[in-house]
Amino acid sequence: MKKINKTIVILLSLGTVWSSCSKYQSLEYAVEKPEKVLAQEDIDAYNPLKSYLDKQANPGFKLGVALNMNDYFNKGVLYRLVNRNFEEMVMGYEMKHSSIVQADGSLNLARVEQLITAAQENNMALYGHTLCWHSGQNATYLNKLIAPVVIPGSGGAALAGHALKMSNPSVVNAWEAQTAIDISPTEVGKEYILKIVARGSKAGNMGIDLQSTSNYTGDNMGSLALTTSYKEYELKVTVTAARNRFIINFGQYDGTIFIDKVVLTKTGSSASLIANSDFESNIDGWFGWGNNSSRAQSANGEGYGSPGGSTIEKTPAEKEAILSKAMETFIAGMLEKTKGYIKAWDVVNEPMADWPDQYALKTGIGKTDLADDEFYWQDYLGKDYAVKALQFARKYGNANDLLFINDYGLEGSGNKCKGLIAYVNYIESKGAKVDGIGTQMHIDINTSKDNIVTMFNLLAATGKLIKVSELDIGLGNGIKTSNATAEMYQKQADLYKFVVAKYLEIIPKDKQYGITIWSPLDSPDQESSFWRRGEPIGLWTEGFVRKPAYQAVAEALLTKN
Repeated sequence: MKKINKTIVILLSLGTVWSSCSKYQSLEYAVEKPEKVLAQEDIDAYNPLKSYLDKQANPGFKLGVALNMNDYFNKGVLYRLVNRNFEEMVMGYEMKHSSIVQADGSLNLARVEQLITAAQENNMALYGHTLCWHSGQNATYLNKLIAPVVIPGSGGAALAGHALKMSNPSVVNAWEAQTAIDISPTEVGKEYILKIVARGSKAGNMGIDLQSTSNYTGDNMGSLALTTSYKEYELKVTVTAARNRFIINFGQYDGTIFIDKVVLTKTGSSASLIANSDFESNIDGWFGWGNNSSRAQSANGEGYGSPGGSTIEKTPAEKEAILSKAMETFIAGMLEKTKGYIKAWDVVNEPMADWPDQYALKTGIGKTDLADDEFYWQDYLGKDYAVKALQFARKYGNANDLLFINDYGLEGSGNKCKGLIAYVNYIESKGAKVDGIGTQMHIDINTSKDNIVTMFNLLAATGKLIKVSELDIGLGNGIKTSNATAEMYQKQADLYKFVVAKYLEIIPKDKQYGITIWSPLDSPDQESSFWRRGEPIGLWTEGFVRKPAYQAVAEALLTKN
């Protein structure tokens, strides 16, 4: 045990006043440092974690950390700790759908832009998390998109006007307020001419599409610049496929629109594909959808439905088309804003079911306790929802972006890891490329080491990039910091070292994307919103003191990287 030499100076005073004749005596003695102090000094003597990476031997490996934007923006102790010890960071929540998508479907990316600027200043890489998940979604907005349309009752009143009336209370996406009518199929490659009379309650624009109801693709005819007086318009389009629906999109117009005398003909023919061109008796041939649109009405405002009103559900195909567009809008907006700096993404997060069939996808069907931010894309888009997400990410991002699929519990004793690998194979059979697989690893000191090795072997065999994406290790059984013992902390350190060492040993070097520490500090116990609330899961204490786990990670990186 180390000793500290101390000198005590005793000043002996003659009288009550100090004078030049004061005398002193020096006494020396030795004090042994406590083992706990010596152990902490050893831990504190280690260099910053990222200094133990052999970037020359393994240039692709990234040591990452998760945190929230404010902790980085505030430039406090955690900001300095992150910059000193890590080379990549990921936001735990603030780049997810519910943080970005607003109530009207617009994307607020101001803080993401601020984050990119802050990261650039510190040469800190950013990892994108996440583009498609069942949690952290603006579920209110998404459910609104696919909600049934409620048609107010007419109260038995007769239809009096001859113009079609459509109202939209606020500006939304153009397709979120629509009125349509099914028509005879068009001929591929032929030109069609639309003649239409319309006016609005104010100046604005509405769009016209010809659509195929089989797959909801379409040809855009253009838009009408409405005035407050009736005006005749003419639009032309050459159709690229058989179209059997005429659609008016007016989500961008917040007011009331009246249309009349709609005639849609093939060039060279006088026969209109729209039979109720004067709306006198066939106004109920029109229908509408979209959360902001009123149903088709006569010009005097009478509803066309039954006296008691009715509700029309969107078909599964309509919901799929609407949500596919919503997914594309989010992914396109995120990647177009971030692709100048972010080169890797968790595109699909936590797709696999937990039990009983771990080869199946998660589902919200039958759940009665859905959280406010819970929305299962796969319940509407089917098994190919991840195919779509990856295709959108590839389309709107950089050509060489690394696109990951990510899940938790892969180190468990079940088939979840095999199920995820099988799903990756399915996705790629549909033509979408998956660059890497992330294993979260929210584990504790009781987790089976054999299962961890099995998982790494399964993942290594895929030939994909492998990332330990959200590593944190608790003490098991929900043990809080206040009840932790030195023995528990040592077991935690041992398991941190084991995970890092086995990853570096089993995963081929050129397939090692890296390891991200999900919680650098022990979790506070003040608020229920904290991840693994009150558990000592980090490499540092809440007070920023290095733990044995810090030393363990440093040694694993130094030995094996």
